[in-house]
Amino acid sequence: MTPGLENTIVDHDAYRRNVAHLHELGVVLPKISELADPVGQLSSKMHMVADVDPDVADPRNLFRVHWHNSRDRKTLSAVPEHLVLGEDLTGVKARIVIALGNRFPMINCHKVLAAYGCLIPRLISGVFDAPRHRAVWPSTGNYCRGGVAIANLLGCRSVAVLPEGMSQERFDWLNSWLADPNDIYRTPGTESNVKEIYDACHDLARSSENLILNQFAEYGNYIIHRSVTGPAMERIFRHLDQSKNLKARAFIAATGSAGTIAAGDHLKASLGTQIGVIEALECPTLLYNGYGEHNIQGIGDKHVPLIHNVMNADFVIGVSDRASDGLNLVFNTAAGRKFLSNCRGIGQHSISDLGDLGLSSLANVIGAIKYAKYMDLGPDDVVMTVATDGADLYRTELGIAEREYHVDGLDTARAAEIFGRAILGAATDNMIEMNRRDRERVFNLGYYTWVEQQGITLADFDRRREQAFWDGLLDLGPVWDGMIEAFNRESEG
Repeated sequence: MTPGLENTIVDHDAYRRNVAHLHELGVVLPKISELADPVGQLSSKMHMVADVDPDVADPRNLFRVHWHNSRDRKTLSAVPEHLVLGEDLTGVKARIVIALGNRFPMINCHKVLAAYGCLIPRLISGVFDAPRHRAVWPSTGNYCRGGVAIANLLGCRSVAVLPEGMSQERFDWLNSWLADPNDIYRTPGTESNVKEIYDACHDLARSSENLILNQFAEYGNYIIHRSVTGPAMERIFRHLDQSKNLKARAFIAATGSAGTIAAGDHLKASLGTQIGVIEALECPTLLYNGYGEHNIQGIGDKHVPLIHNVMNADFVIGVSDRASDGLNLVFNTAAGRKFLSNCRGIGQHSISDLGDLGLSSLANVIGAIKYAKYMDLGPDDVVMTVATDGADLYRTELGIAEREYHVDGLDTARAAEIFGRAILGAATDNMIEMNRRDRERVFNLGYYTWVEQQGITLADFDRRREQAFWDGLLDLGPVWDGMIEAFNRESEG
């Protein structure tokens, strides 16, 4: 059986220990279907979590691991919180719609959903032994925080593995949630150094007490995003399309672990959207089989994730980290906001909302703009994307970017220059509208990581070419929900 695709109890002894462990802690696990439709299926349970701080390690926060948290992150929102960026900000007529990931509990980032989708199938099958194992979370920052948060709620130990060059805010959070600082493994490099993360995990895997939950290869990451994030994005679109004249053109998202991109598979099936994949121009792996370093934190690359359904992608879009670093300055400094207000006529409320966009979120916005320009979209067209996290995770990056690009400080003129280059000047270069040969090239590139380096069998690698394989993964959702129900009955009994 492929690891992470367990559909029955594998280790009954570990399963019984997990049941007893969660019984002692009073933990109840939400089903995937509940997280996909919290308004319809969790409204009656919200009184149980009403008094819970969304930022504390309370297991009831598991019932907030979905897209329908309101701005206060305590109550349910009928429609997932989102921004609609208009032409005054984007320079394009199409509507750029962004679902807000900083409404998720504990880490202000949607990666907590991915962590839940990866760990829970292992827990309810007995593959992960909660009293014995440490959950190892290889990441470029947000997924390991999500993993630590979920594991803490379940009373489990964790190891966070991430590059030493990631934002200080990530390490500050980890230090506050992990009792032992030795459980933070800093690997060499920055965003692009994923291979070094894998090497650290190989070392950790030598100990039988460590279970590696590699988001880049865990199909639970794909399944939960296609099952939960996809319907959430569709709900946003249908809410906006009250007059029934809007057209959902594309879902655009950075590669990352390729979990979030699974939402595009849902949207393509339900709304007929295209799927655009963003990567850093400074590390153009999918575009040009290239390599390099960049600072769009949250989209680790130099490889093709195992769970990336490459054969369903329509575009690859290159975005420079200089653009996302620059927009972080414009959107989150006094000089930048003064420019947006005085020169672009953007209201203070809308300007404040831009703080909901972190570095990879800004890259997603730029990629959506490039797609809209390439396709010559109009006012009835909608391009959807996500804001993985908000600007709060990158406060230290503001000073770094300002010193690097504007040693004399940022003023209105410099803010206008940044905005003009990153937004208004966003061109349709460094994009590929993919044909089958392009998809096959990118697919084949993954061979060197997964078969040659990571030991995936050629048969398991090749079966990912067919859409039927990815569609078949959805069959596990109801199976896992049934296993969660049975697990909860035993742990509550």
